[in-house]
This record gives sequence, structure tokens and C-alpha cells, in this order.
Amino acid sequence: MTQSASTANAPASTGTFAPLAQSTFAVLWVATILGNIGSFMRDVASAWLATDLSTSPAAVATIQAASTLPVFLLAIPAGVLSDILDRRRFLIVIQLCLALVSGSLMLLAWRQSLTIELLIALAFAGGIGSAMMGPTWQSIVPELVPANTLRQAVALNSLGVNIARAIGPATGGLLLAAFGAAATYGVDLLSYVFVVAALIWWHRPQRPVDPLREHFFSAARAGLRFTRAHSKLHVVLARTAVHFAFGSSVWALLPLVARKLLHGSAGLYGVMLGAVGVGAILGALLMPRLQKRLDADGMVLLSAIVTAVVMAALSVAPPVWLALVLLLLLGAAWIMALTTFGGVAQAILPNWVRGRALAVYQMVFNGALAGGSLLWGFVAQALGTPPALLIAGSGLVVAALALHRLRLPHGEDDLGPAGHWPEPEMADEIAHDRGPVMILIEYLIAPANRDGFLHAVHRLSEERLRDGAFSWGVMEDPTNPELMTEWFLVESWAEHLRQHRRVPNADADLQREVTAFHGGTTPPRVRHLLGVGLPPNKR
Repeated sequence: MTQSASTANAPASTGTFAPLAQSTFAVLWVATILGNIGSFMRDVASAWLATDLSTSPAAVATIQAASTLPVFLLAIPAGVLSDILDRRRFLIVIQLCLALVSGSLMLLAWRQSLTIELLIALAFAGGIGSAMMGPTWQSIVPELVPANTLRQAVALNSLGVNIARAIGPATGGLLLAAFGAAATYGVDLLSYVFVVAALIWWHRPQRPVDPLREHFFSAARAGLRFTRAHSKLHVVLARTAVHFAFGSSVWALLPLVARKLLHGSAGLYGVMLGAVGVGAILGALLMPRLQKRLDADGMVLLSAIVTAVVMAALSVAPPVWLALVLLLLLGAAWIMALTTFGGVAQAILPNWVRGRALAVYQMVFNGALAGGSLLWGFVAQALGTPPALLIAGSGLVVAALALHRLRLPHGEDDLGPAGHWPEPEMADEIAHDRGPVMILIEYLIAPANRDGFLHAVHRLSEERLRDGAFSWGVMEDPTNPELMTEWFLVESWAEHLRQHRRVPNADADLQREVTAFHGGTTPPRVRHLLGVGLPPNKR
């Protein structure tokens, strides 16, 4: 869904806070900050209660894993649902479900009935809600602001999360110390009132019915095909997984650092998390200056080194004031890595699959956090918290140096839809579910141009597979060696028609490069073949 014509085309300031001029974005942004403050308070209460309910470092780290594992498991279904359901209603349902989780925690804490098993189970349930909500929140941003302020809106969302991270944990820790877990969960429950009210207030225009609208399973398959065929995305995902698998250790073990190494209370733990949030805000403000001197790979390497230094320093139980300074640095380093990886991922994704591909990115990110949290929890249980932090920090630096040569993509390609394919001319109307479909493109290639053509057309294969094909190849005619046929298979006629909408301008340029090798007097011949089954009486 897009803005109305008057809003979308209106001139707008492109300053940092320009998106807040759009009332709907401003209301939802403020409501989201309040909701995230409540969520951080809940997380602080749960993490600290885990240290009361169990002395096992692995059990404490499992709380972190339980809240992030659902994003790993459900990211792709969540991304698909964000594209095929009414996003506003979907978000309202999710918020109500999350409120139910917080209400259950409040009642159990009030009755002193919480066990470590119930705490882990409810953390997992909250993680399910977060998993379903994440891609949808990301997807609605283009609906709320003009296109020329979209980047500022994304940056403001990140800033809002870190404002909440600076306020929520410290407030939660103080509430927990003063009034107990039930009161802390109760304030979190209240925060959902603001978010649900803002979503109800938002009157989202209805989308016109699209005859080519994707359904759940076909959309999921298309998203997976795109991810599997996108080599640049593979680089981002691999480096994200490694970085955050090592970096997760400091989050999983921070409650133990506060309680056992620094001998602090829940209030100190909340202040420590608040320091991370403040550091993240400072890091976000510092990043524009750093980006003038460092590229994306340099930012990630700097983040890894700073994070590792913080881990090593925390492992020796520094004075509390120094620990808080270190956590400011940790927050800045964390936001540098998070923003860099997320920004590169956004830059290489076309709009038609953005939600699903970002869901895969979130799956990898949260999978690394969940798996890493469990791993470092068991390492801490076996060796102690300080050795676990030292090992994780050393591994992070070694991995960052080793992967520095695997360069992150620049994301400078024009991914707007080209719309350059002519509509196929058929004798009769074809049902959208008819398939599979084979598309054949015949080129006449002179012998002198053969190697150049084959090199170019194989580069084109990745684009065909990203945009909907499940198989691709190129063949020659043995009776006419100059006749080369490119073919690819698509699961249905509707999916092929969607391909016409998906080809980005960058890949249209590559297609024109391939076509330039064609030596015929007319354009390459394109044919469409449809799968045919047996007649009913022959089955």
C-alpha cells in the first residue's frame, strides 16, 4: 500500500526528523517506543528472575535463546504473512497475544508460581509474537512516509529502539528492585494499550484486489528461490551469522556479569542494559562521521574489535563505573554492526520480495543469537563466565579478520522494476494455476561471439532463478550450431506473469547485454510451453 497521491508527491524535507511530519508515522513511532520500553522491562525482569530460579548459567542463557529462537524458526512464515494479510489487523492481533503473555507473567509472579520452566516457555511464546511482528513493522514503513524520506524513517525506527533500550532496562531494573517482578510485568502489560490504540487509530487504506496476488505457499516458495539464488545476499547472511554468533555471548552472560562478577542487584543490571542503549544512540549519531572514512567492511571490523575488547575487560570484573563505560562502547559497536549488515541487506533487495528476504536475514540474525547464547551458556557452565567471554571475544576478532576479504556488496544497483518485457500473446486465455511453464528464448550467435554470449547468459541465470524460475539452462542445436536456446521453468502461468513485474533495471541491462550478441534481423524468438497431463479417462 502506498501513500495517497497528494502525500506521496508532496515536497518534503529530507532532514533526520522529516518523517515525523507525517502524523501516522509519528503516532506509531511514539507508540512503538512505549511498547519497546515495556518489552525491555519484561526482558530485564525475566533475565534477573532466571538467576533467582536457577544457579545454572546454561538455564540463564536459555532465557535469551528462548526469546530469539522463534524468530529463527518462524521468520519466513512471518515474512510471507506480512505480504498477504492486512498488516494493520495482523499487528493488532499480535499485540493482543503479546499482552496475554505479559499478563500471564504478571499473574504467575504475583502468586509466586513462576518456575524456570514456565519462564522459558513464556519467553518462547513472547519470541513467537516478536517473530511474527518484525517483518510486518518493517514492511509498513513505506506506507507511512513519502519515498524521499524513507531512509530517514528507517533510521528513526532504529533510533526509537535504542531510545527504548536506554530507558526500558534501567526503568525495569529499578521497578524490579523496588516493587518486584509482578509490578514490572504489569507496567509492560500497560504499554500494549498504547500500541493497540495507535493501530486502531490508524485508518489504513484498502488495497485494490490484485488478480496476481500471491498466496501463502507460492509466496514462500518464491521467497526461498530468491534467497537461494542471490549470491550477494549469501555474503551478508554468512557474515551476519558469524559476527552475532560470537557477539551473542555478552548478551547471554551479562546477567551473570552483573550478579556474580560485579556483585550487583537487579537495579545495576537494568542500568547496565540502559548504558548499552545510550551507547547505541551515541553510536548511531557517530556513524555518519565514521562512514566518511570507513566502508561497510571497515565498520564491521571496527565493531568486532571494540566488542571483543569490552568482553575481555568485563571478564576481569572491573569497577562498576568502568563497566558502565565499557557498555557504552558495546552499545556503539553493536549498533554499528547491526545497522551496517541491515543497511546492506536492504540495499540489495527489490521491493517485491523485501519482506520475505528480510525475514530470512532476521532468521539468520536471531538464529545466531539463539544458538550462540546456548553455546556460551554451556561454555560458561563448564569453564566459568570470564573464560567464556575471553574465548568468544577472541573468536570474534579472528573471524572478523578472516572474513574481511569476503567483501560486503555495495548495494548500488538500480532495483526498480524495469517493466520491459512485452506481455505474452496467447491464442486463448490461460488459467493462472496452469503449469509448469517453460520459457524458451532463441538466439543466433556467431562463432566469434559464442564465448562472450555464454559468459553473459550464465550471469543472467542468477536473475532468472531469483525472479521465479526453479530451473534454468542453455542448449545448442546440433543441426545449427549458431542457434542457442536459453530455457527456464516456472511453476505456474501466474508466477511467470509476476516475473514480468519483478525484473529490476539492473538485470534488464544485463538482459540487453545478452541480447546484443544476437545476430538475427529480428529480436530473439520467445516461446512459452505449458505442461500437459493425461486426460481424466486415461489416468
